[in-house]
Amino acid sequence: MKPRITSLNVRDVEREELPVDVCIVGAGPAGLSCAIHLSRLLKEAGDEDRTILVLDKAEEIGHHSLSGAVMDPKGIAELFPDWKERGFPVLSEVKDDWAEMLRPGGGSLKLKGPLCPPPLKNHGNYMVSLNEITKWMSNEAEEMGVEIYAGFPVAEARFDGDTDRVVGVQTRDSGVAKDGSQKATFEPGMDVSADVTVFAEGVRGNLAKDLFRRLDVMDGRNPQTYGTGIKEIWEVSPEIGKEMHGKVMHTGGYPLDTKSYGGSWVYGIAENKISIGFVVGLDHPDARLDPHGLFVKWKQHPKIQRLLEGGKPINYGAKCVPEGGYFSQPRLHGDGFVFVGDTGGFLNAATLKGIHLAIKSGMLAAEGIAKALAAGDTSQAGLKGYQDAYEASWARDELYGYRNYRQAFSGGLFAGMLDFGIQMVTKGRGLVARRPGHSDHETMTPDSRSTTEAPSYNDSDSMDKLTDVYLSGTMHEEDQPAHLLVNDPSICVDRCTEEYGNPCKHFCPAAVYEWPKGSEAVVINASNCVHCKTCDIMDPYENIEWVVPEGGGGPKYLGM
Repeated sequence: MKPRITSLNVRDVEREELPVDVCIVGAGPAGLSCAIHLSRLLKEAGDEDRTILVLDKAEEIGHHSLSGAVMDPKGIAELFPDWKERGFPVLSEVKDDWAEMLRPGGGSLKLKGPLCPPPLKNHGNYMVSLNEITKWMSNEAEEMGVEIYAGFPVAEARFDGDTDRVVGVQTRDSGVAKDGSQKATFEPGMDVSADVTVFAEGVRGNLAKDLFRRLDVMDGRNPQTYGTGIKEIWEVSPEIGKEMHGKVMHTGGYPLDTKSYGGSWVYGIAENKISIGFVVGLDHPDARLDPHGLFVKWKQHPKIQRLLEGGKPINYGAKCVPEGGYFSQPRLHGDGFVFVGDTGGFLNAATLKGIHLAIKSGMLAAEGIAKALAAGDTSQAGLKGYQDAYEASWARDELYGYRNYRQAFSGGLFAGMLDFGIQMVTKGRGLVARRPGHSDHETMTPDSRSTTEAPSYNDSDSMDKLTDVYLSGTMHEEDQPAHLLVNDPSICVDRCTEEYGNPCKHFCPAAVYEWPKGSEAVVINASNCVHCKTCDIMDPYENIEWVVPEGGGGPKYLGM
């Protein structure tokens, strides 16, 4: 296989140098909580002259922030004990919750009260928009003196010579044409130098992925396993809006088979709006697995159809989530860097919640960084305080309590449910003390074994991928090198076509990959990309690389 490309930046150009004390890559809840708490700690220590810089690839903070999202308030209450009084954005408090197992053809089994699985109980939690949360948190951070640069995607980590010490990052060049030539608008990215770099890129970030390959941060850990989540926000009829406002419904069963892991939600976020979504594990063996197609089939179930009747979709989004849990988390620190949030695997797959864990990870990292800076030691040993604090925290206790949850379902639905039941009475252990993990792309079976049928679409409630991409607000500068790289195109033609039937045209939820009839090569519609990273995870040959595009490109997840 050809060498992997991890950056599209031009080499051998003069770049502006920007020295800071701490550089945080990603303005999600983890990165922003780290910035806020670190700023606070430095001021308390009389060290307020240090510079904290947050870089985010979205044109505006929050544009790339997507979650279900029902939030456990535990994290934000630690960051801001007066979070309610400060105007933290909440859509609705959860007033009622239940689960339903959907049956093919209609009907369901409702599980409410004591019958509702404990991880799906949400009393005391809040429905939120992650887009609104990150905008609010960025304002709080800027008021504390944190510098935040939106529209500055980071192309690569910088190292101290040939060592493994991270000394900062390089932002993405802009003004490069499709053919690699420099346009009149060409501007080279900056070289940012930092004593500590915080990787808060979200799921499968291009920088963290490169570090995972280069360093030993995953030694002794399970491979991370992922799910792809599809979400829409709907304006619904007044009757449905009133019925569902403040209520949380999770569903299982249809349209998933017994080999699948996944589920879905309906959240009554306002008197006239609901959030709906579907998540499916990417370790499903079917080469024609289509997360968006499953979402469409789910919407066509009578139980969901009733809620959508008379309504209209107004927003769409897709993203991957890290489901592996405690045993799939990397070592969280190294020479000059730390991992937080989804980058560090801070998601509880059983409850499908990660915002509170992301915020806590950022706070714990901030405490470790503050101590390392004060001691003048930002080496791996100097930043170990973050790892130690995590292992002693409630965040670790929560994830450890579900440490074998996701892996138990690798043997199918019924085996997973049996083991999960035992986990509930063995404090997360289950039948096996530590279940091994797997990389999702390794589970794919030949296309000849596929049983997946394509969904039927319409213009009212079962939109195709291109219609949904329009609802996501996704845009990219057309005249730039594609940020979705196929390392060896011959594999696509010579092997993947025959063995797997080119699964990229199925698993991408944004219609990025096309194989026109009679074509001998894949057509990559990079401008459709919603930055979910499904292709980077699921390609059976690890032949697709997602790298960061020019600044400002991607979805606009307003209110999501």
